[in-house]
Amino acid sequence: MVAAAVHAAGARAGLFTSPHLVDVRERFQVAGQPIPAGAFAAWVARLRPVIETTGASFFEATTAIAMADFAARHVDVAVVEVGLGGRLDSTNALAPAMTAVTNVSLDHTDYLGTDPAAIAREKAGIAKPGVPMVIGEPDPSLVAVLQAEVERRGGVAVVVDPDLRYGGPLGTAGFHQRRNAAIARTILEAMPGLPPLPEDAVRSGLATVRVPGRFERRGRWILDVAHNPAGVEALVATLEAEAPARPLHAVFAALADKDRTRMVRLLSRVVDRIWVSVPPSAPPDRAVPPAALETGPGLVSEPEFHRALDEAQRDAGTVLVTGSFHTVGAAMVRLPGFRPFG
Repeated sequence: MVAAAVHAAGARAGLFTSPHLVDVRERFQVAGQPIPAGAFAAWVARLRPVIETTGASFFEATTAIAMADFAARHVDVAVVEVGLGGRLDSTNALAPAMTAVTNVSLDHTDYLGTDPAAIAREKAGIAKPGVPMVIGEPDPSLVAVLQAEVERRGGVAVVVDPDLRYGGPLGTAGFHQRRNAAIARTILEAMPGLPPLPEDAVRSGLATVRVPGRFERRGRWILDVAHNPAGVEALVATLEAEAPARPLHAVFAALADKDRTRMVRLLSRVVDRIWVSVPPSAPPDRAVPPAALETGPGLVSEPEFHRALDEAQRDAGTVLVTGSFHTVGAAMVRLPGFRPFG
């Protein structure tokens, strides 16, 4: 949303996000377009000796490629999404103009900690001396944790009112996205060195922003990358508000290290039938064995993802695909015209 508003105002915005859905080039965008294949190959070739010498991880390598590409293409503003946590993330090597934490939820607990306060402290590890940090988390107890860590690191906390929601036209669905848009506006207003953006440019950017795989509706299909209970809660709330055509069938495939049982239980509140499957591109150490797939009333266990997609379409008014970036990406490959780019 920040990048879309900057772009609408006529500035050159770079955007680094993760993970990708179909093509790794989705992670590196300038002016709303992914890095050209030739440029990506050239950066890989140029940086490969250093990547191999240092033993850099995939994410560390892609972070380096993103920063090199943004510098070479002279972006005015680079919007960089942290990969995991913050304190130890490779993106934390940057010297940012400002930082932000949108919210805190239980995820990646094996790396970040097993309670929200511990995760909040890890996320606040991106705070820098004298640099503003926008805090979008609404829970007062977690806001206090974030503020304390920001102040300890010499940063300046900017807390977004927990009741603040963006009321203008928005290009992506969901009540939670109105909260995200309010946070994005606060970031734009608080960013040092960024001239005030024209109001019509901000509104235009937010009205036309597209976030692939986030409650993305195409015909009778809805694709959503909700991959933890907090994400599924937001998805369920959006489904209740949007009231898609019934019967509402879902293809659900999540990784083994997620709270799958709770995610399925939440979906069962609003979905008529769920095909539980396995993301075809799931890493072997995070894939769910077919025998361990959830079963119960209204659940169909179908380990073969393409079969789950085919079966869920029959007699459905709407088909929802969710549970993981792997899941939505695999569906985009199989459904014509659904790829994020081209």
